[in-house]
Amino acid sequence: MKKSIQLLLVASFVTFFSCKQNTETTTETTSETTETQAAGQSGVVDDTSNPNIVQTAVGSKDHTTLVTAVKAAGLVDALSNAGPFTVFAPTNAAFDKLPAGTVEGLLKPEKKGDLENILGYHTYVGTLKIEYMQDGQEFDMVFGGKVKITKKGDKTFVNGSEIVASIPTANGIIHVIGDVLLPK
Repeated sequence: MKKSIQLLLVASFVTFFSCKQNTETTTETTSETTETQAAGQSGVVDDTSNPNIVQTAVGSKDHTTLVTAVKAAGLVDALSNAGPFTVFAPTNAAFDKLPAGTVEGLLKPEKKGDLENILGYHTYVGTLKIEYMQDGQEFDMVFGGKVKITKKGDKTFVNGSEIVASIPTANGIIHVIGDVLLPK
């Protein structure tokens, strides 16, 4: 009988400590999962896939103003999602063409809604490849209405701004343009 009680105590002791250790592991895993979820899609680290729209823009020295605007508008996670998206991406020089103080004003927290609308007017849900764009076509953008495509020879324009480069990404395509598109 004493051996049975001792065996029962040892089994209880082992069970108690193994449950406690499992609880600690679960707590650590839950904390790590919560941190990953809080970061959103942009927090996913993947060194083997092609970069998405945001990662590509971040790597471009010509799009630092656009990246700053995307961050200020809180759109990093949205543009890091699966998409597909087409982004007409103004260069830093395009933002420099705007009246003095415009960009700085739009980056203020109280102008976040205006900034979202302007950036949404540069974003189409779907992939628009240049070779499939036709003269006179119009596309509904995320915010602000439609953009119009024009063709002149082998050049393609969106609202009169030439598409100077196209960069395929993991979640769509970036068309580099030399002007900021403003919703009408």
